Amino acid sequence: MHDIAYLEFSATDHGSVVDYFTRSFGFTEAASCEEPHRSSTLLRQGDVRIIVTSGPATETYLAAHGDGVSDVAFYCTDIPAAMARAEAAGARRLGPATLSGFGDVRHTLVQRSPDTDANTGYPDDRAWVASAARPGPATEGFIRELDHLAVLVPHGTLHDTVHFYEDAFDLKQYSSEYVEVGAQAMDSIVVRSGSGKVTFTIIEPDATRQTGQVDGFLSRNAGAGVQHPAFLVDDIVGAVRGFRERGVRFLNTPDAYYQALTERVGHLQETIDDLRDTNVLADRDEWGYLLQLFTESPYERNTTFFELIQRRGAQGFGAGNIKALYESVERERVSGA
Repeated sequence: MHDIAYLEFSATDHGSVVDYFTRSFGFTEAASCEEPHRSSTLLRQGDVRIIVTSGPATETYLAAHGDGVSDVAFYCTDIPAAMARAEAAGARRLGPATLSGFGDVRHTLVQRSPDTDANTGYPDDRAWVASAARPGPATEGFIRELDHLAVLVPHGTLHDTVHFYEDAFDLKQYSSEYVEVGAQAMDSIVVRSGSGKVTFTIIEPDATRQTGQVDGFLSRNAGAGVQHPAFLVDDIVGAVRGFRERGVRFLNTPDAYYQALTERVGHLQETIDDLRDTNVLADRDEWGYLLQLFTESPYERNTTFFELIQRRGAQGFGAGNIKALYESVERERVSGA
């Protein structure tokens, strides 16, 4: 698999979901499709494509999981060969170029053309009508590309899921980490394509420990799913301020987190005051550091949310922030007692 062609987002209220991506996050409508069994809108920003779909074709998915990513589509150069490989590894064929993935999330294969201008990312199973103000190859905005997807799976299925993506889609194990947060714990393995453009951070809860946010998502989502797409930006402080003015609600960070930030992470190009003002988190690994922040979920089931991430050399995914946030909350609790 070369790249993620698009994410398809099943929506209960088509208009409000499109509005969230366009008005709040600055995506541009590229095309639309109206059919008796579904309505779809293709949105673009930078190299990210999101298709919002609603209608009878989405009812089964929405009833089980609520609003969220229902299809992670891959570009590939040889669809028949890719389909055969995935089916041999245990994937189920759901359509001419669509396969089963984790949980009820599917993977549609999109032909990669040698002519990059021809790679529209439009699935060819619907009659698309281009928007009047059709965007160029990279729509202006804060979001540059899709950095990774956080995929949550039930306890005991992590390694089987990883092996499936290795065998079916030729993703390779990139890193792994076991994270303990107080009485909770989670295990994770990152898988990535050879191009580096498809990255899944696959996470399962440790069922021997206290239940936590991973268990909560799996319960509300009725099984495995995409907890959050992470959008890569070049200026996260500016992006958060811009998106916040447009109505995006981000998670708050305890003030105690910033009191220990320099000691934990070291020198940053950004000021602590700017990070505190925007609630942005920082984490460091052996290659550098990253900055990240998560939105609140705008959906009724409180499942899917979004991440902004800026990388200054770091190749990790901010696992140190999970523990740092927990400890800062505890410091504030003790000091306020």
